[in-house]
Amino acid sequence: MPSVALIIEFDGTGFVGWQYQENGRSVQEQIVNALSALYKEDIKVTGSSRTDAGVHAKGLVCSAKVPFIIPEDRLPLACNALLPEDVSVTSACYVKDDFNARFNCRGKRYIYRILNGKVRHPLLARYTHFVTGTLDVDSMIKAAPFFEGEHDFAAFCAAGGSQNTTVRRLNKVEVRDSGGGLIEIEVTGEAFLYNMVRIIAGTLLYVGQGRIRPEDIPEIIDSRDRTRAGKTLPPEGLTLEEVFYDWDAYRL
Repeated sequence: MPSVALIIEFDGTGFVGWQYQENGRSVQEQIVNALSALYKEDIKVTGSSRTDAGVHAKGLVCSAKVPFIIPEDRLPLACNALLPEDVSVTSACYVKDDFNARFNCRGKRYIYRILNGKVRHPLLARYTHFVTGTLDVDSMIKAAPFFEGEHDFAAFCAAGGSQNTTVRRLNKVEVRDSGGGLIEIEVTGEAFLYNMVRIIAGTLLYVGQGRIRPEDIPEIIDSRDRTRAGKTLPPEGLTLEEVFYDWDAYRL
């Protein structure tokens, strides 16, 4: 059976996350239903990430074995005709039989978006975390690189994770002032702990509020003490932007 990789974009507001759950609507369920209807048989789908309820994605990747070939440029259109408006297949490519969206992933890039101002903006509310009070963005920019490299990120992990180790490597952590009160926190790494990006974003928010100094970040990391880091920010500000693979090695 041919193997295919799909790039998925979705608004996470109405979902319990990517993975099947009994308590609500999942993105995985929508993709499986669409593919099964398209190919007229049960299709199993493997996703690159287990996004939390309310988290969005621009570039989540999933893989599946399908019974026959539909041209790569036509497959997204065929899928989207069977999908709800808040999820879309943006592109597709056929891959080697041993490709697995989860196990062949080489890293992920997330952006957490904070909207800082005096008044709320309803058109941005689903995709940003609104914060009043002027933030010291320069201090946030200064603090961000302290997270880069390999560290024990136990202080930035929420309870309930299933990881064997809390050591992770972050390749890039950057804060950008994108204008109009929009602050973007970009985090790129090989793998992540439960709620790790949202806690890093919460810690950088505390820096912007003057509650934590930029130079305190290494000590907080070394402490492995969750109570010393910032709060877990709400899911709506977080978007999985991109998942990395060695596409040259797997694409047909």
